[in-house]
Amino acid sequence: MDKTAIERLSASVPRYTSYPTAPHFSADVGPDGYARWLAAVPMDAGISLYVHVPYCDRLCWFCACATKQTRRYEPVSRYLRSLEAEIATISGHLAGRGRVTALHFGGGSPTMLKADDIVALADTLKRHFIFAGDAEISVEIDPNDMDGDRHRALAEIGMTRASLGVQDFDDRVQRAINRIQTFDQTREVVEAVRAAGAASVNIDLLYGLPLQSVASVEATLAKVVTLSPDRIALFGYAHVPWMKKHQTMIDEAALPDIAERFAQAGRAAGLLREAGYQAVGIDHFARPDDSMARAAREGRLKRNFQGYTTDGADVMIGLGASSIGRLPQGYVQNMPATGGYQRMVDEGGLATVRGAELSEEDRMRARIIEQLMCSFAFSASGLVAEFGDRAMPLVAEARRMAVTDREALVKATADGFTITAAGRPFTRLIASRFDSYFGNGPARHSTAV
Repeated sequence: MDKTAIERLSASVPRYTSYPTAPHFSADVGPDGYARWLAAVPMDAGISLYVHVPYCDRLCWFCACATKQTRRYEPVSRYLRSLEAEIATISGHLAGRGRVTALHFGGGSPTMLKADDIVALADTLKRHFIFAGDAEISVEIDPNDMDGDRHRALAEIGMTRASLGVQDFDDRVQRAINRIQTFDQTREVVEAVRAAGAASVNIDLLYGLPLQSVASVEATLAKVVTLSPDRIALFGYAHVPWMKKHQTMIDEAALPDIAERFAQAGRAAGLLREAGYQAVGIDHFARPDDSMARAAREGRLKRNFQGYTTDGADVMIGLGASSIGRLPQGYVQNMPATGGYQRMVDEGGLATVRGAELSEEDRMRARIIEQLMCSFAFSASGLVAEFGDRAMPLVAEARRMAVTDREALVKATADGFTITAAGRPFTRLIASRFDSYFGNGPARHSTAV
C-alpha cells in the first residue's frame, strides 16, 4: 500500500477496549447505580477483578496509563489502606455472590509494592471474595522493580501469568523514552518468574517510538523471541501529549511518520509469524498452543480494558483510582484523582463518578465492534440470532458499508463481510464506522496505525 493511502486511512480513532468508549461515559451513572448493579449480580456469576496501582518510581515518557511518579513509599502505603476499604465495601454489596475466575494487577507499576504488601493485598482480596480454585492471577511487571523478595511474593500469591513491559531494547530509543532496561535484566526476570511457577509469560512491545526504525524493531524482536514468551503484545505508540503532559518530553521530530510506523508494524508481524507465533486480533501474538490462540481460532476471543483476553467472566470489577468495571447493565469508572478516590472510599462509599448504562442499540453496536476487532468479520445471522429483528437496521448499515467500500478494506459475503488482509491494519477505522458516538464531543484519539 502506498504512502498516500496509508496516510488517508490512518485516522485518529478509539482503540475499542469498550463500547461506548470511556470519553463518552457520563455522570448519570454514579455510586447508587453501581450499588444496584452489584446487588443484581447472580450467585453463580464469574467475576474478573482488576486492581489498579497508580504509582511508578520513575515515569516513562511514552506511558499513557493513569499513573504518577513517587520517590516516597508513604503515599503508596496510604493508597493501599484506601484500596482495602474499597475491597471491603464492594464485597459487602456483593454479599457472597459470584466467584472470582481472574485477577489482574495493573498500573502504574504494581511490582513497586513492597513484597509484604503484595502478599497482604492478595490476602485481603481472598478474604473478601470467593476465588475459584483455578483462578488466573496475572501481574504487570517492571523488571527494574524486581528482587528476590518480590519474586517470592509473586510465587506466594499464586501468580499464573507474568506480563513484562519491554517496549524496545535499543539504547537510543530507551533514552528517548526514559525507559532504561537491559536485555539481560529482562531475561533474568523471565527465568525467575518461570522458576517461581508462572505458567505463562507475556511481553509488551511498542512500535512508532522516537528514533525507532524497521532495523531497530527487528533487532529487538530477535532478542525477544529467544525468551520464548507465550504471548507478545505489539502496540503502536499512542502519542497523546494533550492528555498525558509528560509525553511532551518526547521529541516529536524523532517520531517516525505514518508510513514508517506502518512498515515497522508489518515487519514485526511478519517476523513473529516466522518465529511460530499466531496473530491474534490486531496487535497480539501467541504460541499456537496458548489459550488465547485457541480462543481466536475457535471464535471465543474477547476484548476488554486489558486488550485481547480469554476472560469470559460475566462481571469485571475495577478496584482503585480511575479503574473501570463492566457489568451486564453497563460500565462504571472510579474517581481518577487519587486523593478524591481515597476520600470517597475511606468514608465507606463507592468511588464511582461516571459510567454508561447500555441501551439495546449500544449492545448491538458493541457486539459488531468486538466481532470486527476479534474475528475481522461481521455476521448478519449472528447478530439477528442474538437480537432479533431489532438488528435489521444495523444489518442494512453493514451491507451499505461493504457495498460502498472503495479501498478494498472489506469483502462482502453472503452473511455480511470480512475484513481483507489489506484492511486488517485499519480494523479500528472500520470499527469506528459502527460507533454512533464517534465524532460527538471533544475526545481526541491516537492514530489507527
